[in-house]
Amino acid sequence: MGTDAGQPKRTEPRIVALACSAGGLEALREVLLRLPADFDAAVVVLRHEAPGHSPLAGLLARSCALPVAPAAHDDELVAGRVYVVPAGAHALVTLANRIMLLPAAERPPYRPSADLLFTSLALVAGPRTIAVVLSGSGHDGAIGAEAVHTCGGTVLAADEASSVQFSMPASAIARRDTVDQVLPVTEIAGALVSLLTVPS
Repeated sequence: MGTDAGQPKRTEPRIVALACSAGGLEALREVLLRLPADFDAAVVVLRHEAPGHSPLAGLLARSCALPVAPAAHDDELVAGRVYVVPAGAHALVTLANRIMLLPAAERPPYRPSADLLFTSLALVAGPRTIAVVLSGSGHDGAIGAEAVHTCGGTVLAADEASSVQFSMPASAIARRDTVDQVLPVTEIAGALVSLLTVPS
């Protein structure tokens, strides 16, 4: 019998990944503002930005009851915290439930990449993953959202009326029933809270 007999089994947290680009700052604020202080999932926030100083974490902290901080390499994902992917880096999640940051190339199509983040979550967290595609131009996140869906996770997307730029959500919505719910931004936080009551 192992030495951990009688010890409670560790439960990995649910992970919510919010991705956006152009017009996404207000959408992020709207979602985070409505999350309760006892929200029982780790939240990873990704917004397309050029490398350099970014005040995003500080801006979002003003709108959120949860603690918000820039994500650092090897951070462990803990429920009830918000991790903001830094500009100029790609973020993945490892089997050890930790963030891996990789420097982005000088001229990537998107950085940070929602496709990379979502796909890593799909592979290591599967049904524990909830991917959310908010306002943005381009199509980043669509392939990753399909990976999340295929691996048993849940995908939400902002609707056209509440998106400043609808290209990112529309690209995910167009991919073979990938998106489980298309919602106004004001309803996404409530949907996330409801989803956490469903076993992963």
